[in-house]
Order: sequence, then C-alpha cells, then structure tokens
Amino acid sequence: MENNQELLAYCDEIAQAEPIRITFSRLSDKTYKYKTTKVVQKKLDGKTVYSVERYTEKQVFHTIVRSDELVENILEELNYYNQIDAESSYFNFNLRITKKKKILFSKKKKSSNTVGCLNDEQITSHNRKKKYILEEGMYIPAFIDLGIFTKEGKIVNSKYDKFKQINRFIEIIDDGISKLEQSGYLKDRKVLKILDFGCGKSYLTFVLYYYLTVVKSLDVEIIGLDLKEDVINSCNEIAKKYGYKNLAFEIGDISNYKYNNSIDIVITLHACDTATDYALFNAINWNAKMIFSVPCCQHEVNSSIRTDDLEILTKFGIIKERVASLMTDSIRASLLEYMGYKTQVLEFVDISHSPKNILIRAYKTNISKEKREKSLEEITKLKKIFNFEQTLYNLLKSDGRF
Repeated sequence: MENNQELLAYCDEIAQAEPIRITFSRLSDKTYKYKTTKVVQKKLDGKTVYSVERYTEKQVFHTIVRSDELVENILEELNYYNQIDAESSYFNFNLRITKKKKILFSKKKKSSNTVGCLNDEQITSHNRKKKYILEEGMYIPAFIDLGIFTKEGKIVNSKYDKFKQINRFIEIIDDGISKLEQSGYLKDRKVLKILDFGCGKSYLTFVLYYYLTVVKSLDVEIIGLDLKEDVINSCNEIAKKYGYKNLAFEIGDISNYKYNNSIDIVITLHACDTATDYALFNAINWNAKMIFSVPCCQHEVNSSIRTDDLEILTKFGIIKERVASLMTDSIRASLLEYMGYKTQVLEFVDISHSPKNILIRAYKTNISKEKREKSLEEITKLKKIFNFEQTLYNLLKSDGRF
C-alpha cells in the first residue's frame, strides 16, 4: 500500500509507543509467501531492537531491525497485510485497511489498575501476556482444523484452554529439545527420529511436527502408531494435505511393535493401562534418548493390590484407585531411573481440566549405580507391602535387566 500521510502517522504513533509486539494478519496479497508476520521487542547489547518473524507453512525466518527502522518495516509489511494488532506498555493498537482502502485506527489505554504506580520496567513485565511457544498469529494448520484458531490466526475464545494445554505440552518438549541441543546430541543426528505410540487423531502429532520443523527448523522423521485403520488412513491424508512429508502413520500394536532402526524420542500419550508399560519397555530397548509419557487408566495395580499392614489405603474404592494409580506411575518413573534415565514427573495440565494430568519425562544420561539400585530397592519394598503385579517391572525382570 502506498505510504500516504495518514497511514504514516498511525505507524509512527505505534512505533513511538515502543511496542512489545506487533502481529500482522489478513493477507491482502494472496501470493505473498509468508502466512503471517510478527514483530517482537528484544534487547541486544543493552539496546532495544525488534525481531521480525515471518512464517511460511513450514518455516520461520528471522531478521532484526533497529528502533529507528521500525516505521519503515511496518509500512513495508502493510503492502501484504490489511491488519495490525500491536501492544505497548500502556496501549493496545488496532489498524485495519478495508477493501475500499479506508484506514481504521484505534488506540486503547490499558487499565490504570494494570499500569498504576509501577516503574517502566515493571509495567512492561506486568502487561506482557504470557509468551507461548505457539502464539496467536502463527499459521498452524492443525490449530485451524481443530477450531483453536480462526483462518486469520486468531484464538477462538472457547478453545483457549485447549490452546494452553497444547502449549504446555510443547513447552515440556521444548525444554527436552534444549537439553539435547546443550548436550551436543543434535550435532551428531542428521535427522531426529520420533515415534508416537497410540497417536490417535488428536492433531497433537501434527502440532509437534510443525513446532519441530517450522519453529525449531529441525530435520525430523515422525512415525505415529495406532490400532485403528481408519484413523491411520485419515492421519496420512491430513499429513499429505499439510505437506508434512516426513510424518507418517502406521497400524501397529504397542505390545509387539518392531522397529529395527534407532529412535531418538518416544512419545506415548494416554495409552491405556499396560499399553504405557509396553511403550516404555520398547523405548528402553531402543535406548531412546528421551521419553515423554502421559499414562492413562491404570487398572492393573488396582485390581491386584492387597495389604494387611496399610489397609487404610485400600479399603475405600476411590482411595484405592487413586493410590494404585500414583503407585503405578511412581514405579514407572523409578524403573526408568534404574535403567539410566534422569526422570521427572510433571503436571501436564491443570487437574481441573483433566484428572489424567501426570507426564513422565525421562532423559538418558549417567545415573549413579547407587541411585539406580536405590530406585529398584524402593520398588521391591513397595511390592512386598502391597503384593501387586506391574507389567513394566515384569517385562524388565523377564528380560534379565535385574
């Protein structure tokens, strides 16, 4: 769009407010190769600069512009977009260009309760929205198909909880990927290979592929595994539609799935009951570098647990069920420790959204012999007191691991 004086004045007003972030949306030029563009304020060598992030369907490109170049940059992007949403410490801005080239501009002051008596640094921090890895304005096909984003990249209000849950999962994955980067592991891996057990049609696998290839710019191969043929066929069609050429789905049973190549990361989300144990057993046998597991429906220990010394924990059905579930996940995490994984048990989502909110994250590293043996000793004591069977324990024992 031509740089008329009215538009220039509005862009200058936004720039003078030292925006925290700017999001461009509503493409006016459908041939433009970028689906959306974001500008984020950063500090570089103590100076304020702006990171311009341009998103294609598969990649993100970054450039840095100085503060005095910001107006020019905004005007340049408006050759391709019809809308700007910007946020500064004190104001929210919206600029829209109609089909008839009319410019609509609004500037709303933030609540005085928000900016009150804080200093500039505190104001900026207080007003900045939580920064998600997957943010509003990104072109994420799975989010659009799930109804989380509109076609313009706006969050649908009724889907905001789902948006946060998926971002929470990606944050946990991102932390794991950072560990792999810091350790130098990724330098030795031309392609990061990931297996997703019991993928279903949750679209989370598609979001993960987007994050790894577009946001992180990694070369990955992901295999999704599920028992349902119609689900697998549908997922392969969706992957083809999105152009995700290194994402494939296969029919397979977790308990007897065979894969002869190396696997770097194993993910198993909501695999029911002992299916989680078989997935973890496979991951251990493949010597997977990282494991992410969200267990589900732990019936096994609940059905066999019995004790004379601590009957108070088993005589009430609902208490017994929850105790058995927690025991199951504690045993799984401790067995992973015994097998040489640094293991954490995290809250996946808020318990108000789902009672199945535990995620086990394990990273293969050097665990001392003393710690490994202590983990196995604790499991043995627990089994002796409560007299139950547990599949992962039995699989590893039968395999001669202890």
